[in-house]
Amino acid sequence: MTPTDALAGGIPPRPVVNRLPRYAAGKPPVAVDGLASYKLSSNENPLPPLPAVVDAIARQTDFNRYPDPLSSRLRATLAEFLNVPGDDIVTGAGSLGALNQILATFAGQNDDGKADEVIYAWRSFEAYPISVGLAGAESVRIPVTADGRHDLDAMAAAVSARTKVILLCTPNNPTGPALTTVETERFIRSVPANVVVVIDEAYQEFVRAEDAVDGIALYRKYPNVVVLRTFSKAHGLAGLRVGYSVSGPELTQHLRVAATPFAVSQIAEKAAMVSVQNYDQVVERVQTLVDERSRVMAGLRDLGWRVPDAQGNFVWLELGGESYRFAELAGERALSVRAFPGEGVRVSIGEPEANTRFLDLCADYTKASERS
Repeated sequence: MTPTDALAGGIPPRPVVNRLPRYAAGKPPVAVDGLASYKLSSNENPLPPLPAVVDAIARQTDFNRYPDPLSSRLRATLAEFLNVPGDDIVTGAGSLGALNQILATFAGQNDDGKADEVIYAWRSFEAYPISVGLAGAESVRIPVTADGRHDLDAMAAAVSARTKVILLCTPNNPTGPALTTVETERFIRSVPANVVVVIDEAYQEFVRAEDAVDGIALYRKYPNVVVLRTFSKAHGLAGLRVGYSVSGPELTQHLRVAATPFAVSQIAEKAAMVSVQNYDQVVERVQTLVDERSRVMAGLRDLGWRVPDAQGNFVWLELGGESYRFAELAGERALSVRAFPGEGVRVSIGEPEANTRFLDLCADYTKASERS
C-alpha cells in the first residue's frame, strides 16, 4: 500500500472536531450595480485607524526580528492607562486569543478523563463553543432571556463541581445588552471563589448605560475575575489581532505558561500603543458610531421593531425563521448582514449611508409584512 492509498480515506481529526460548530465569519457584500457596497456583518469599525497609528505602522521596519513575547512596552502603556500593575496584563492575538489562553490554562480534560465545564449565555459569541471544545472542556449553554440578556440566576444554578470557567459577554454579542454592576457583583459572590469568571468586554468603549459593569473595577475586588479587552473594535485594529486579559497574580502566574509566544507582532504592539496614547481621538470616533447607533435604534423603534438594548456597535433583530430571507434582501441592496438562521440577524453600525439604507430596508420589510 502506497502512502497515497493509506490517505485515501482521509486522516481523521480528534473526535471533538467533528462535533464542533464551524465559525462563520461575516461575508462581504455582493456588488449591486449603481450602489456602494457596505459590510455590516462582522462588527468591524468602519473607520480606519487614527492617522498617528497609520504613520507608526508605516515606519515599522524590524520584521526580520521576533517580537517581544511579553509585549512589554504595550503592557507598560496599558498599565498606566488602566492604572493596573503591568504584571496583571497578558496579551494575546485579539481578545479571542487571550480567551483561548485562559481556557487552555483553567479548563479542559483532567487526568481522570473527565472534562471540566464552562458556562456561558447563549446565544452569545459564536466562537465560545469552538474554543471550549478545542480546550477539551464541555460547554454548558444557558439561554438568554427574552430581551437578550444573560440569565444570571440560571447560570449560577448551573454551576457544578466540574465548573471551572464562566464567560460573561458584556455587551452580549450578538444580542446587545450590557450587564449591570449590581447584578454582576451579586453573581460573582454567588459562585465558588475557585471558579474563574471571565468578563468579556470587547465592546466596552461603546457602552453608554450608566449602570453598566466595569470589569476592571471588579478585577480589583475579586481574585477570580479576568477581564478581556481588544483593540479590534473601538481602535479599528481588527486586522492586526491584538487583545489582552487583566487578572490578579493568582491567575496571571499560570496564564503566562499557556500564553502563545510571539502572538502579538511588533507592528500590532506599536499600533496599539500609539492608539492608547491618542485615546481622546479614539473616544471621539467611537462617539460618532454611538450617535449612529442611537439614530438606528430610534429609527427601528419608530417603525415598530422591538429590539434589545444595543450597547455594542451592532443591533439585533430577532427574526427567527425569517433571518436568512432578511439577509438575502439586504444583499439585494448591497448590504451584508450576519444572519443566525432560525434566530435573528445582527447588523453592525457602519457608515451613515449604510445605516440609512438598512433603515430603509427595515421600513420596506415592515410594510411588506403588514400586507402579507
